[in-house]
Amino acid sequence: MVSVAIDLVQLPMIPAFSFGLALSAEKGVAELETRSMADVSWRPPRACSDYWEEWKNCKSIRNRFHYYYTYGESPSCQQWKADYLNCREWEKKMNVESRAALCESERKRLEERQSYSLVWEMRKRPPPDWHLPLDYRKPNE
Repeated sequence: MVSVAIDLVQLPMIPAFSFGLALSAEKGVAELETRSMADVSWRPPRACSDYWEEWKNCKSIRNRFHYYYTYGESPSCQQWKADYLNCREWEKKMNVESRAALCESERKRLEERQSYSLVWEMRKRPPPDWHLPLDYRKPNE
């Protein structure tokens, strides 16, 4: 029989999804943390690379010019970077605070996007004069 020694200091966090347990190797001591299945299998709303790409796009010269032209001020890209760092923290250490911060950030982003009203009013039926030529109101010259 062959026995294999495992150096626990070099082991990353290995989630054991089938048992709802996570094997953590912090400070050389193996800890068996009991977590619910929802905690272990939770994924961020977006991939971490998406947060990184959004941050890079926000910091680009083209976006800065467009944002300044549109709103008259420079864009604030700190939230994208904070979300990226929280996402990486969740993936590496399954930090609950990072998870909560990501959820709150995405919730605020969705609320902000839904708070804008539509530009065009939706019609229930076409206007009564829809079939007339476009210049019917001009006097004939």
